Amino acid sequence: MAALCVAVISKDNYPLFVKTVLPDSDLKFHYLVHTSLDVVEEKTSTLSEHARGASERRELYLGQLYPSEEYKIYGYMTNTKVKFILIVENRNSYAKDTEMKSLFKKLHLAYYGLLLNPFYTPGHQIQSKKFDQTVASLMQQASR
Repeated sequence: MAALCVAVISKDNYPLFVKTVLPDSDLKFHYLVHTSLDVVEEKTSTLSEHARGASERRELYLGQLYPSEEYKIYGYMTNTKVKFILIVENRNSYAKDTEMKSLFKKLHLAYYGLLLNPFYTPGHQIQSKKFDQTVASLMQQASR
């Protein structure tokens, strides 16, 4: 499984950060990220309908949003409705949910660290070298 794209999407559904491995395919990955937001919206609306009467904790990991011929797209949403989208190659290898959850939790922790930076304004484009390096290392980790 090779991670090809990592995106951080604001609660208002505009991209805060998109990193791709293939720079010549940026537009294609942006399209895939935006189409996956419809699935995220659908999943979170059904999750909230089921959890209205229950006092159980909402799961942040949304799982596989949808597969295409070339890619598998996974999603994660924070409690503040910031979404993380991860696009991986759709080879014959199977990504385990535990591995994907681990990658998303590391990404969430990196985002949390970014929010602690007094020079970053939440909701603005992410231009942090440290965050970029963390995402690059997570993408390499996913490629192993």
